[in-house]
Amino acid sequence: MPLTVLSVGYPLAAIKENTAGGAEHILATLDAGLVAAGERSIVLAPTGSRTAGVLLPTTPIPESLTEEVHAQACEQYKKIIERVIHDDGVDIVHMHGVDFHKYLPDAGCPVVVTLHLPPDVYPPTIFQSNRPNLHLVCVSRSQSAECPKGANLYTTIPNGVSPIHAEYPRVKGNYALCLGRICPEKGFHLAIDAATACGVPLVLAGVVFGYNSHKHYFEAVIRPRLIPPHKFVGAIGGKQKMQLLAGARCLVVPSLVNETACLAAMEALACGTPVVAFRRGALVDVIENDKTGYLVDSPEQLPGAIEATQYLSSSLCREFAEQHLSASLMVQRYLSLYRDLATHADSTLGEALQEAA
Repeated sequence: MPLTVLSVGYPLAAIKENTAGGAEHILATLDAGLVAAGERSIVLAPTGSRTAGVLLPTTPIPESLTEEVHAQACEQYKKIIERVIHDDGVDIVHMHGVDFHKYLPDAGCPVVVTLHLPPDVYPPTIFQSNRPNLHLVCVSRSQSAECPKGANLYTTIPNGVSPIHAEYPRVKGNYALCLGRICPEKGFHLAIDAATACGVPLVLAGVVFGYNSHKHYFEAVIRPRLIPPHKFVGAIGGKQKMQLLAGARCLVVPSLVNETACLAAMEALACGTPVVAFRRGALVDVIENDKTGYLVDSPEQLPGAIEATQYLSSSLCREFAEQHLSASLMVQRYLSLYRDLATHADSTLGEALQEAA
């Protein structure tokens, strides 16, 4: 009998091809993997999402994202999750949102939570939760090492990306690329400054979400720097994103926080594009310094690293991604986890029924 997995995304981020969020991308990959494996996939996400399995759409995301809007969305999620668990025979709930604790279902159904963000972003209480059948999953060794001492972590399953097909360009263009959510902690202004310093055009692709801090960062910090030849192309996905990645001289990841995995860097390598990034977080595991990119320690080192990527091998980048950053391996690990937890839950229920009899 197939498993039924309820995947729960962040309440204010849609699941679709041009999503800028790594958590949403991983959820979509697992949703497709479940369907391909013959399992039953249900996804709870905002209206406008696109899924391989059954979509439970919530209210559309408003343009202005306030605390009140967020609170209402979490309350809606809580009610829907409890109803679906009760009515649809859910075996596993897999939660991906940073705010999962606000709509965590009551004890009973096994819950997997993938921690996509740095541990200090989450409330400390989640790492010591007494809820039975709550299983916290890290996405990298560096993230796991940063979790509080004594944290109730279940396992680490590294993120992965799909191999890139050969039709995407193998000839590099003369531009650097930044890709992702446009917000202060991503530090994209540093990449623009570095590209200006070394005379390389920079293309910025991504989404400016409706948070006041994000909108202010774009208007006050990013937009004044977007002087030709630099340009902003907005949200991209699918073939357009892969073509842009494959044609870039390099991807620049100037993140000011410890990235837990960085899917953009993984996708760049799968496209044969080296990555320039600060030496922090999981990027140390994703990039082989002086082979698939450059790890730097300060903004002043970014221009030289961008220039030097023209001498790196695209083939080495693709080979590294195929060997170490596989989406299929990630999906298989999660499927195994789901089956193990569901089997254990069934055994526990059977024992409880025998005792009651």
